[in-house]
Formats: sequence, structure tokens, C-alpha cells
Amino acid sequence: MNRNDLRRVDLNLLIVFETLMHERSVTRAAEKLFLGQPAISAALARLRSLFDDPLFVRTGRSMEPTARAQEIFNHLSPALDSISTAISRSQSFDPATAEAVFRIGLSDEVEFALLPPMLRRIRTEAPGVVLVVRRANYLLMPSLLASGEISVGVSYTDELPANSKRKTLRRSRPKLLRADSAPGPMSLDDFCTRPHAMVSFAGDLDGFIDEELAVLNRTRKVVLAVPQFNGLGSLLAGTDLVATVPDYAADVLAAGGGLRVEELPFETERSFELSMAWRGALDNDPAERWLRSRIQMFVGDPDSLQ
Repeated sequence: MNRNDLRRVDLNLLIVFETLMHERSVTRAAEKLFLGQPAISAALARLRSLFDDPLFVRTGRSMEPTARAQEIFNHLSPALDSISTAISRSQSFDPATAEAVFRIGLSDEVEFALLPPMLRRIRTEAPGVVLVVRRANYLLMPSLLASGEISVGVSYTDELPANSKRKTLRRSRPKLLRADSAPGPMSLDDFCTRPHAMVSFAGDLDGFIDEELAVLNRTRKVVLAVPQFNGLGSLLAGTDLVATVPDYAADVLAAGGGLRVEELPFETERSFELSMAWRGALDNDPAERWLRSRIQMFVGDPDSLQ
């Protein structure tokens, strides 16, 4: 196909194709693109004619791409990113008058501890901007970025889509949170015998603390696992429960009163890199660059990166 042949290609069809590759469902693609299912089905029929290939084969409830579809996607996805970048570079962004909608992914403790001050700044600087926050973590971040459901996310990250970019914002250390009034710092023996609460998105009952204790031939007993940080303070209040949480979350929880923050009763070099990840196609988008600058301003901690 030469450049003149591109005139018969509807760019919207390519967006539908990319969405179908991510969603593997006509219904979900329609929801994602705010279109009706008949419109997506009609677009798929045109795509099959354009590429002279079935593109997707139904397997149970899912639509599996053919080898040809995967080949097309491998070429198409970076090309669409390049088009998006070229268009975004020609645009300007004025936060004072903007009415943009930003879709961001935040891990639970980042939303709880670090979003409020950033939101206050954004409401002052860009009153017309809308923030849509999605729950993200190292498991969810790759698919959220790859599908375009978010443009940027903040969490502890592992593997990311190939076209994503990442920047470390802070290195956090674990802190002990307790509500009792017993004097003095907690001993290791007391730490191991106390009942523990932990925040676990997946409902796990062990974590890195148990790995650290195992090195010392010690164990602890987790009696409560909750999926989010909001409310952890009220759960600890009036009990002998203790919790180990990131330092920035511990400070916010303790600021509400009734809790105190301590160092762990054993030496550990464990720290965790909190990163911002974003879609490479939006690297030079003026609006997204503004948003990332505000995230770095209020989520980042330069002192922890030295």
C-alpha cells in the first residue's frame, strides 16, 4: 500500500481495531469507545474486508486474534502513538481555562495519603479540569496503561508495556503504626506476639515483613487483612493491633490522632520505589506534561532519592 492508498482508510477503524485487541470483546470495546455494539460489529466487518483476514476468532466468551491480527497490531500500535504525539505537539494547554478530563491510576495508599494536597492545588490552578482516579497497583498498571484506560499512574511497578515510560518519585521505608498507650518503643518480642493488621489488595496474609522476620527465625500473627488504607486508623483504635505501612501513609494516619508511628523493632534495609508511569505516546503532550509535573510536585520526595 502506498501513501495515496491511505486515503481509503478510516482512522477510526484503526482505533476500533486497537481497542478490540485490548478488550477481546465487542461489548467491552463498545463501552470503551462510547459506541453501540452494532457500530463496533460494522467496523469489524470493514476491518476484515480491509485486511482480508478474519482478524478475530471466537473462543468461548473471548475473541482471540489471528496471527495476521497480531502482526498488524505490532505495527499499528506504535504508529498510532506517533500520530497522537504529532497531534499533541501542535496543541497548547492553559490550566486556568482547560476543561480536560485526566484519567489516572493510583495505588490505594497514594490515593489516601498523597492525592488530597495535589487535588487542592489542581482545583486552584485548573478549576475546569476533571480527574478520574482508577485503582492501580503493580498487577493492574500494565493493562490499564496498555488499554489507554489511564494515561499515567503511580504505584510500585514491575513490568510495564514496552511503549511506557517510568520515573521514580520516592523511596519509602516501612514504619510501625500502633494505637496502644504502652510506654517506650516496641520490642521485637512484643512485635512478634502482637496481633497484626495489614493492607492487602489480593487478600494475602503475609508479606515482606514475614520475609524479614524469617531471616531472624521469628514469625508474627496476622489477624486482619483489609483491601485499603482508608479506615485503618479506626480499626486499630482501642485495640492492641499493630500495622506496618509505608512511611508517608503512616504520617497521614497518625495525623488524624490516636495513633503513633515508630521505627520497626529490627534492622532492615528494605525500601520501596514509588514510580510514576505513563504512556509513551503522551510524553510530549502539553496537558499530560502539566499533570505529570503536579504529580511529581506532590507525590515525589526528592530527599528520599538522594
